[in-house]
Amino acid sequence: MVDERAPHLYDRIDDKTAQLPWYVDEYVNKKMRVMSPRSLLNYCHDYLIFFDWLLAEGYYQGKRTDISLECLEKLTPQSIENFLSYLQFRLQNDKFTINRKLSSLKSLFNYLQNVAETNDLKPYIVRNVMAKIAFNKITEDQETVAQKMAGKILWDDEYEAFRQFVADGYREIVKENQKLLNFHAQNAERDTAIVSLILGSGLRLSEVVGLDINDVDFQKRMVRVIRKGNKEQYVFFSEQAGLDLEDYLAVRSKKYKIPTTNQALFVSAAMGPKDTTRRLSARAIENLVKKYAKTFGKPSLSVHKLRHSFATRYQAENNDIPKLRRQLGHSAIQTTMIYTHLSNDELKRAVDHMDDHFKKTEDD
Repeated sequence: MVDERAPHLYDRIDDKTAQLPWYVDEYVNKKMRVMSPRSLLNYCHDYLIFFDWLLAEGYYQGKRTDISLECLEKLTPQSIENFLSYLQFRLQNDKFTINRKLSSLKSLFNYLQNVAETNDLKPYIVRNVMAKIAFNKITEDQETVAQKMAGKILWDDEYEAFRQFVADGYREIVKENQKLLNFHAQNAERDTAIVSLILGSGLRLSEVVGLDINDVDFQKRMVRVIRKGNKEQYVFFSEQAGLDLEDYLAVRSKKYKIPTTNQALFVSAAMGPKDTTRRLSARAIENLVKKYAKTFGKPSLSVHKLRHSFATRYQAENNDIPKLRRQLGHSAIQTTMIYTHLSNDELKRAVDHMDDHFKKTEDD
């Protein structure tokens, strides 16, 4: 399995770290072995915002790349609170986003204080202001988060209805548009296989993008993926997903003019002067799901919501959080626990029973 986006992401990381102080570049390089390039790139964006704010507020006179460790040591808790207010009120970041950016800064400052050492074995900084800053309290409990998600995922018969829509129903909607009809005829098997695989396994977008043909084991109905933290894992997929994958592979070579050297599972149509077929990008998969979701009448549906849909259905039918956690690749079981709230029919029945009791009292 090869993620062809990785070299491009690492190039972007190099570009960002070249605009940051040397110790940030050192920290990012240390983290490359244990963090995904996408996460590291997000960290770099966070650091650029923070260091630009330091310059704008006059904490350092000079270039961003020259901001010293001494400058960081002199920051006060109030300084950081002012930065967090800037994120909230000037950049309009929500509390979840602010917590993520604060987490990236805490990780950097922790490295500078507790991991990195000078030649004479002393820490880069002694005073770590970030250790004094608390994360935003997120008041929403899992029940609230679950209910907000509930209207944006697939339920019951919608799973198969959406898969059938991608495979065939979309054609009826766009029958007056020959260009869209031709495009669907070209990609129907591929798009159906993608949607069916996510709905039948709960894979992340990045995991779907990175799949090669030899990562799929039809006999065991498993795919080999690289999960967060570069962990290899074999993940089960449904029987229907297996059938849809076989239908797609039966036409893959002919429809997409693929050379034998291209082992990417999901590919784009040949394009460009050299008529090149490439691995389908994350953006392309996001866009095709968005296209079908909007036409299907559920515009809030996304790739990630398809993953949520799988998890909700799995928990409702199996009631096995430990196995679901492994299937989804969650590092913390608390993340998986949200699906117990999404499938909690007992609470709904209790409330309905209260309504029945109220009506009976009125009748009496």
